[in-house]
Amino acid sequence: MTALRVLLADDQELIRAGFRMILEAQPDITVVAEAADGRTALADARRLRPDVCVLDVRMPGLDGIEVTRLLAGPDVADPIPVVVITMFDVDEYVDAALRNGASGFLLKDCGAGLLIEAVHAAVRGDALIAPQITVRLLQHFRQSRPAPATADLTDREREVVRAVAQGRTNHEIAADLFVAVTTVRTHLAAAQAKLGVRNRVEVASWAWRSGLADHHP
Repeated sequence: MTALRVLLADDQELIRAGFRMILEAQPDITVVAEAADGRTALADARRLRPDVCVLDVRMPGLDGIEVTRLLAGPDVADPIPVVVITMFDVDEYVDAALRNGASGFLLKDCGAGLLIEAVHAAVRGDALIAPQITVRLLQHFRQSRPAPATADLTDREREVVRAVAQGRTNHEIAADLFVAVTTVRTHLAAAQAKLGVRNRVEVASWAWRSGLADHHP
């Protein structure tokens, strides 16, 4: 089994050491680089092409939001999955990170299990947001942005999108709808293409902003 390659970037050495210890305790994860500032993180990520980058928000040089944009943003042809992690529970940070392509957003007190889960989710193309901010974040998306144009989704695609917005995993959605996980992935991929988004966080954002997440059939 090939280990997942992770780059860590945080300006605090003790934080990096703690994250490294947590991640490398897993048999399928290895940390290939550490960076104490954003410019080094960006250069190392482009050179090493890790499977996932775990980035702090506040770093010297370039902050984690800008590094995320340059590695995973909408204009990046070959994006690298990014998990943003910070001690600051600020809506603007979350919104900016996800709009710029982050596959996850965690707080530094999230615990080892959630960090590991976020790394695995990013590699799978899924996304994970700290549970304590998920609902508030999605409501923030809905309230602060105009509703997007209605997409031509099938009934099944709408069901899958609504479930994603409610925080359900692909396996949970499959069980709820009595279909295979591969079928859920197919519907989700079709919905993403129609919505013009690249990951399930953006799918969830669309669902909340459009009002679909509030609708119960």
